[in-house]
Amino acid sequence: MQEVMPQDEITPNELRLERVFDAPIEKVWRYLVEPDLRAKWLMAGPTDLRVGGDFGLTMQHDNLSDDDVPTPEKYQGMIGTSWAEKIVAIDPPRLLKFGWDGGEAGQVTFALNEEAGGKTRLILTHIGLRGRDDAVNFGSGWTSHLTVLERRLQGERVPNFWAVHAEAEAKIDAALG
Repeated sequence: MQEVMPQDEITPNELRLERVFDAPIEKVWRYLVEPDLRAKWLMAGPTDLRVGGDFGLTMQHDNLSDDDVPTPEKYQGMIGTSWAEKIVAIDPPRLLKFGWDGGEAGQVTFALNEEAGGKTRLILTHIGLRGRDDAVNFGSGWTSHLTVLERRLQGERVPNFWAVHAEAEAKIDAALG
């Protein structure tokens, strides 16, 4: 699993997670915006890729594990929940920014930059968090989902998403002290 990285910044109000993927920027962008590909590492949903458009999300995290793994009890009630967030900014294939929980839980930005050798640097920022609980919740979520994205981009299996998530949650909790 990809750890909380030294360049990551985690506070009760803001997350900044940086990863370099061994994949071209266009491929990483497609995994961010195409619902069928996004479903493989995060959540799918109808998406209207324009400022003010909907960024659809349906929580089907039970489908993120390649093995048959039960969803932890605390997340079972959320499986199948659908909603849409509003896109605040978009500049394909470099920038995607949208609110979370209608903006109540801040804004998420994915910034992509091309790196040498056909790699892509992704910087995810989530600002406007409401405190430590949000930082642990979203920090562990984003960290585990980025781990899954990295594996999917490489064509690798994800045997147990929930194990990846539990490990990320422990690391984020420890990082916040």
